[in-house]
Order: sequence, then C-alpha cells, then structure tokens
Amino acid sequence: MQPAIEDDIARFRSDAREHARRLPRALPHLPRDTFERVRVAGDVPESELMVYRPAAGPATPGVFVNLHGGGFVLGDWQDDDPYCRYLADAAGCVVVNLDYVLAPEHRFPAAVHQTAALLAWLATDAATIGADGSRVAVGGHSAGGNLAAAACLLAARGDAPQVRGLVVDYAPLDLATPPVQKLGDAGGPGAAELASAGARFNAWYLLDSADGADELASPVLASDLSGLPPTLVITAEHDLLRAEGDRFAARLGAAGVGVEHLVAPGSGHGFTHVGPEEHAVAAWERMAAFLRRVLADEPAGERS
Repeated sequence: MQPAIEDDIARFRSDAREHARRLPRALPHLPRDTFERVRVAGDVPESELMVYRPAAGPATPGVFVNLHGGGFVLGDWQDDDPYCRYLADAAGCVVVNLDYVLAPEHRFPAAVHQTAALLAWLATDAATIGADGSRVAVGGHSAGGNLAAAACLLAARGDAPQVRGLVVDYAPLDLATPPVQKLGDAGGPGAAELASAGARFNAWYLLDSADGADELASPVLASDLSGLPPTLVITAEHDLLRAEGDRFAARLGAAGVGVEHLVAPGSGHGFTHVGPEEHAVAAWERMAAFLRRVLADEPAGERS
C-alpha cells in the first residue's frame, strides 16, 4: 500500500535523524567543518556553495560535485562533510558539497535539474571558486548517485558539455520496480527495512508512479547510455540495490563507456558511511583514485 503525502514527513525526518545519530561513522578520524562558504552570483542554482579546497595540488584544480544520500527526502550536505574533506585532499580537487532540494517539497525532477544547472554553471564559471571548469566530475551516494547519473543523462539529452567522470555509490537506479520486488535479489540484514523505506521515498519523490519509468528517475532503464562519461559504480554485496547497480555497470560497459565496478564484500547499503571500516576505506580510496585520473590535466585512458 503506497504511503500518502499526508504522512508526517517532519516526524519521519526527525526519527531518521535520531536513527542516524546512533549509527557508527566510517573514518571517524576525519575532521569536520573544513569547508568554505562561497557566495556566488549569476545563473547558479545555489547562492551559497560549500567548498572544500585540497591541501595540495595544482594551482587551479578540477572540481567534484558531491551529492549526499537520503532517499531524495532526507539528509543534507553535512552528512558528507568529513568525506568531502577526504576526497578534496586525496584526489587533489575542489569539492562542492551540494545541498540539493528535497522531496516532497520539491519532487522529481527538481533536484536533477538543480544538479545539472550547477554542472553547467561550473563549466563556464568554476574560476569563481578557484577551480578549472574544463575538469568537472559529479557523483553521489544512494539517492545522490541516482541524481548524479540522471544529471549526466540530462546533459547528454540536451547535447550539453559532459563532465569528466561520474561516481555512482550504491544508488537506487530503478524506481519503476517496487522496492519489495527487489527483496529476491538481496537477503542481507536490513533489506526488508530498506524496501519499506524505499516505497515511502519513491511515493514522496515521484509525482506519479509512472514517473519511475523516466530515465531521469531510473537511469538504468535509459535507452542509450553511450553519452555518459567514464563512470565508477560501487555496489555492496548484501545491499537490496546491488542488482540494479551491477546491471548499470554492465550496461555502461556494453554501451562503450569506460566503467570501473567495485563490489564491496560483506557490506550492506550505506557502508561507505557506516562501515565495515576496511571496505569503507577501500571504497573512498577507489573514489579518490578515480577522480585523480579523470580530473587530471590530460585525461588518462579509461579502463574496463
């Protein structure tokens, strides 16, 4: 039974914040609040950006746009604050931690268009934040990975300049299939709870269930993925969403896109943020290595 918009979103968010507060945090040694708030003007979807500058690197580094998770309805940029610091330093790039709009106040495809607009702005005005607009990548975690992939599809659909790289971290990529039907693909701990939450997330995010078939809602269902940039896809062995992430990686490779695919063993949804620690560290290191490669002054060849 689909949840209604009249469900108490404020209570849901409050309960989710309390639950998240009790969870362990991967890489707990990372410093927080190392960002700079940069006010920007012009045709940009956010008047203030949270910017992390690398401790070392080129005078004008490339830039990575990070999108947090939360099922399109939860969380904010602070959820990823310490990890953006890690990526900035390890990848030697500027990181913009986007506080994108949430549903149900802003339903599909508002956050997709917001992300795409920021990428377009960076292509011409990244110098405003001390970065090189010709070297831009985007990525995200869970719902943020969906939005990142969708923004790249939107750019390809509109024949807009494409970014250098895409990171898709255990993302929901098929919103057309009811989450409960995915339980046969993954029986790990927490799968049933994630399926229940996923149904609620989808109902709040999509204007109509039919929107789930749109490629900007379900990137894995896109008819043509060949226009996407080199992509790093991360999935987790016991995640409810693993099958659609694995399928996305396979379809990218078949479309001729340079793709790297990491499957984290013994891990579930959200592992880069809550552990197991060794697999979280390995995934963050893989993201940093990918960004170093795709944001290099001269792009290196992609590998399959």
